[in-house]
Amino acid sequence: MKDFLKFKKMITPIIIPILFWVGAIICIIVGIVFIAMGATDNFGADGGEMVLMEFCYLFLGPIAIRVYCEFLIILFSVNDKLTDIKDLLKHQQDNDNQSNLSEE
Repeated sequence: MKDFLKFKKMITPIIIPILFWVGAIICIIVGIVFIAMGATDNFGADGGEMVLMEFCYLFLGPIAIRVYCEFLIILFSVNDKLTDIKDLLKHQQDNDNQSNLSEE
């Protein structure tokens, strides 16, 4: 709890998969609704284009959301790795200081 309040523990990596699924479901629902709207437009020029565009939106929308969420996860992963490296270097420096003190 202490790390959470000091922003040392990130909650966003836990939220990102939830946001992906919500975004993917919204893309699918919006795609289906607009396909139905375009199909009922008496197949005019705008209706056919709308159906084609929404098929792209239906399939490419969740992929685009997935790529964006993976990018965010990579950023948090880099932060975690850098924190691990910092802690390791600090621990190594502390050990070096202790060995120098014991040699004197």
